[in-house]
Parts: sequence; C-alpha cells; structure tokens
Amino acid sequence: EVLHLVDLTGARDPQARQIPLLRRLLAGVAPALVQVGGGIRSAADVEALLEAGATRVVVGSISVRHPQEVQRWLERFGPDALVLALDVRIDDDGQLRVAISGWQEDSGATPEQVIAQYRPLGLKHVLCTDISRDGTLTGSNVSLYRLLCDAWPDIAFQSSGGIGSLADIAQLRHSGVHGVIVGRALLENNFTVAEALACWQNA
Repeated sequence: EVLHLVDLTGARDPQARQIPLLRRLLAGVAPALVQVGGGIRSAADVEALLEAGATRVVVGSISVRHPQEVQRWLERFGPDALVLALDVRIDDDGQLRVAISGWQEDSGATPEQVIAQYRPLGLKHVLCTDISRDGTLTGSNVSLYRLLCDAWPDIAFQSSGGIGSLADIAQLRHSGVHGVIVGRALLENNFTVAEALACWQNA
C-alpha cells in the first residue's frame, strides 16, 4: 500500500516545487509509504523530497537523458529510495520505445536499454506507463507487464495506465507487477481505495 503523488507544479518549474505542502501531506499520512515524482532534475530535488518524508522518489526523463547522473543518485541514496519511471509507446512494429519530456519526445531508447544502465547498481523499482492506455479507463496492457516482469523478475514493477474497474486490477494480479497505479478511476468514483486494495489482495 503506497500513496503515489505527483507535484505538477514542480514538474513544470522545479524552483516552485511544493515542499512545504508535501511535507504537511506526508506528515498527515505517516506512517504510510509514499512515493513522489514530478520534474526531478537534481540530487537536491531527491534529497529535499526524502527529507520531507517521501519513502521513494520517482525519476523520469532525466534517467534517460543523463543516466550517469542518476546512477550517482542510486549510489548515494540507495535503490530503495528511487523509482525509475518509464513512459512507453509501442510503435507499429510492436517495438517498445521510451518517451520523455511529458511524452513529447521519443528518446530512441528501449526499456531494455534504459534498465540495463541501472541494474548493475541494484535497481529495484520501475514504474512503467503504457502511454496509449493512460487515462482511458479501458484496462491495462497486461501482456506488456508480463513481458517486463518475466524479463526482470528481480525488479519490482509498477503498472500505470488504463485502470477503469476492479476487474482491471484483478487482471494484473498474476502479471508479476508489485503494484498498480490508479488515478482517474478513483476521481470518477468507479470504486474506492478500500475496494481497490481488497481486490488486489484477494485477486
């Protein structure tokens, strides 16, 4: 049970990161585990969020653009403190490509290539979003997550994109993922957090 937060203001402008607000939010839900993301661009960003009470910090585009820098973060903060976020687009040939800059740019890298840069440093957590499913409420790309989890069984993958019902959550239970990101379906009252947790635990 992990609360996933995204600082949208910080994603647009790191100088406007809402650390005081996040600190209050995190204190209010303690001792729950919380992972926070949104425009992480420096070790100082990671440190500030961990000091504010985040359990893990979600790192996106910079992990593809500047892998050597993020490798240093893994060494400094440890693999339990970082989540690698990969936004994946599937091309017409069925190839997986990692998008960056808010999905606006094709990095040219595959998930395999990105993950390979961090595994020697003990990478533990990867959040993978199927861009084509995000916000659609049409169900998750279960086959994608089975593929990833089979390839790297030692990595705790989180699925993101497409969850619209409890049945969608149940379908992922045996895919190998360690967690499921749920957003719009909760906002639209398709089910409650308690129902989602019960479904995940009992599927």
